[in-house]
Amino acid sequence: MAATLAPAMRPANAASAILLTVTVCHLLNDSMQALLPAIYPQLKRDFSLSFGQIGFLTLTYQIVASLLQPLIGQYTDRRKLPWSLSVGMLFTLFGLLTLALAGTYPHLLLGAVLLGIGSSIFHPESSRIARMASGGRFGYAQSLFQVGGNLGTSLGPLMAAFVVLPLGRPSLAWFCLLALLGSVLQAGVGRWYAQQPPPVARARAHHVALGRGRIAGALAVLIALVFSKYFYLASFSSYYIFFLIHRFGVSVQAAQTDLFVFLGAVAAGTFIGGPVGDRIGRKSVIWVSILGVLPFSLLLPHVGLIATTCLSAVIGLILSSAFSAILVYATELLPGRVGMVSGLFFGLAFGMGGLGAALLGMLADAKGIVFVYDVCAFLPAIGILTALLPNLDAPRGARRA
Repeated sequence: MAATLAPAMRPANAASAILLTVTVCHLLNDSMQALLPAIYPQLKRDFSLSFGQIGFLTLTYQIVASLLQPLIGQYTDRRKLPWSLSVGMLFTLFGLLTLALAGTYPHLLLGAVLLGIGSSIFHPESSRIARMASGGRFGYAQSLFQVGGNLGTSLGPLMAAFVVLPLGRPSLAWFCLLALLGSVLQAGVGRWYAQQPPPVARARAHHVALGRGRIAGALAVLIALVFSKYFYLASFSSYYIFFLIHRFGVSVQAAQTDLFVFLGAVAAGTFIGGPVGDRIGRKSVIWVSILGVLPFSLLLPHVGLIATTCLSAVIGLILSSAFSAILVYATELLPGRVGMVSGLFFGLAFGMGGLGAALLGMLADAKGIVFVYDVCAFLPAIGILTALLPNLDAPRGARRA
């Protein structure tokens, strides 16, 4: 009997290995992508940048990713591009190399563009593969995939603090080795993906029939929630270091360590959100993860350093559980269009984050960095719009179809 069962287990084992591999690749990809905002203090000093220029650098990186991701996702819904997984990592490699050798602000912008292209290729296809390898546990798979990215993002400040800060900006080139490793791993994932049935031939997720108007309305609400989440996150990813330095007089290295605490909490919350959504429903998770942050965000600008660090961890933990639930909810609204939906919402996440960084940078130049956090504290209130979302939750067995 063991001999009979072993072959049947192999596809599931292979899918689990693929899910773990794309998660590791997400960690590698996002750790390299996170180096850009993590070295902003050095770039500000070396190139005499204003907060507005820093915001525009973030906007350039993220607007490229936000525009390309849904287009790539829509294209790959119709045609497989297994080789693109490795190519995306190579764009990230050249982006890091450009940042390491940059001599002018336009060179920094070029490095940001290359990073954005790499990210836009990586996320839609890797997210699709995570869903394909999920075994029906869509929330769990998306959360595991996402937590890889969040862990990578949290490592960015540490890599900057303990490598780039003491050794200088040219040391960014060493991290190109991570991109090469990711490219090799993605080549293996691509071979597995090439052997799978076309996306249109795969079973569709549970779907409740809704009219076009209700689907459009639900998507509009999800977009508003993504706006709330990623505008607020932009205040941390781009300016939290400056906030801590200005408000409490801490060193750059200490501030980067505090940023790691926040980003680590984001990673933990991301992992929690998907499995919980599988059990209690996506809408419930979205409710708690957006609106539930409001009391803590309102308090954060008015407390001391230790309390700020603790509140930032709570905010990151709660707020980050939303994205996996939002993404799986959206794929259930539009079944059979995983690439387009993944590209759209990853693109929105990048675009909103980039726009937020640019606008908040100008606000910081005009009103001061503390004022930014006073204003952003109210963004989670947009979570009240979750009440307008239709209920798509089905029995757990139905979701595995």
